[in-house]
Amino acid sequence: MRTYSPRAQDIRREWHVIDAAGCTLGDVAERAAVLLRGKHKPTFAPHVDGGDYVVVINAARVVVTGKKQTQKVYYRHSGYPGGLRAPTFEDVMDKDPRRVIEHAVKGMLPKTSLGRSMYRKLRVYAGEEHPHQGQVTQALENEL
Repeated sequence: MRTYSPRAQDIRREWHVIDAAGCTLGDVAERAAVLLRGKHKPTFAPHVDGGDYVVVINAARVVVTGKKQTQKVYYRHSGYPGGLRAPTFEDVMDKDPRRVIEHAVKGMLPKTSLGRSMYRKLRVYAGEEHPHQGQVTQALENEL
């Protein structure tokens, strides 16, 4: 018996839309990461980028539980002395709510060139409007 390994021409990519309104951040990010990796397909192989395109809408209406609204911190450093920045979840949501979902999904993907190619298939929008309506093949997913 031989191990099945999908080839590039065998991969069929679809477009999925995830509505993040009222859903928790982790649930939205986990669903997006599974679709981007292709783990929902029977042809999944961990060494092949067989995932689909994902559009996340209503990123501004995603919720977090507990005290994460004020206590969750997104650290980054410029590399210079005194260059540490530590905005909270509220600060990031006020400035650009798309970054919260992008950060969560990126953390769930592989930290390799394969993961970077998967991440490039993610589109996040703060509101309900998006320019990919012509490509979308899967209806809005509200089962989160």
